[in-house]
Amino acid sequence: MTENVWDYRSEARSGDQALDLVGFDVEATDGKIGSVDEESNAVGDSYVVVDTGFWIFGKKVVLPAGTVTRIDPQERKVYISRTKEEIKNAPEFDEATYKEPDYRDKLGGYYGIGPGPGPGAM
Repeated sequence: MTENVWDYRSEARSGDQALDLVGFDVEATDGKIGSVDEESNAVGDSYVVVDTGFWIFGKKVVLPAGTVTRIDPQERKVYISRTKEEIKNAPEFDEATYKEPDYRDKLGGYYGIGPGPGPGAM
């Protein structure tokens, strides 16, 4: 079965589905990348917007929910299955268009959960 990049993995949100992730730290496989600035839990359209702060000079990135491997409510951390470099090289975030289907298609293909070229193929 192919996972939908815009849905949380069952093991990632196995606890409280209503948990508000805004303000949680976000950890890539190789270290902290920022904190959750916004989230959506809509079925088939779940994601987190991460404010990278100092790491890439205030840039924000959208991470599809399928990239989330674990949420730790006690530590207030969200763990992502991608490296800092993969996240840094993702399609550019644009406040005006990040919810548009074309951007979502690029992002879903980039992160490569299910069909798509995978990180670095763009």
